[in-house]
Amino acid sequence: MQNRILNLSHQLQNFEDEILRIEGKILELEQRFESMLAIERNHLIRIKNKEIVSDDFILNGRTYQDLSPERAWKLYCDKNFDFILIDVSSKDFEPRRVIPESIHIPWEEFQDRFMEIQARTTPIFIISEDGTKSVLACEFLVKRGFYNCNNVSGGYKYWHGLKLHEISDQSA
Repeated sequence: MQNRILNLSHQLQNFEDEILRIEGKILELEQRFESMLAIERNHLIRIKNKEIVSDDFILNGRTYQDLSPERAWKLYCDKNFDFILIDVSSKDFEPRRVIPESIHIPWEEFQDRFMEIQARTTPIFIISEDGTKSVLACEFLVKRGFYNCNNVSGGYKYWHGLKLHEISDQSA
């Protein structure tokens, strides 16, 4: 009788352990589902706001958009398009020409200062020297609930406004 009680107790403990493991898996699935749902909400907000989003962006569940330098320049020049431009270039980086509307938060300080960005749904364009740090900043912000991040591909290196400025300087 004693063995039977010990065996039942052992089986009950195994069942409890298995239930805890299953509950952990369910919690993990719920978190993954919430994350995927947040991405889809991001996509819906962009579509509702009549933004041009690529099929790749939606089909692959991308969390931020890479904008070509030409597309970023076109949106930058659109007076009816509201956006925030964040420059995450290094402290010591000096672009040939500063973009007047940009808010400079160097990547080295970004984790401490990102809360200076007040709007979470306003389109945020992020630029850096060559587009590398801006990718990191986009990923960082998306994980913290910013749903409209856009990396300016190529960064200052390919920023269309600088190229136009250089052409006008050469022709003058």
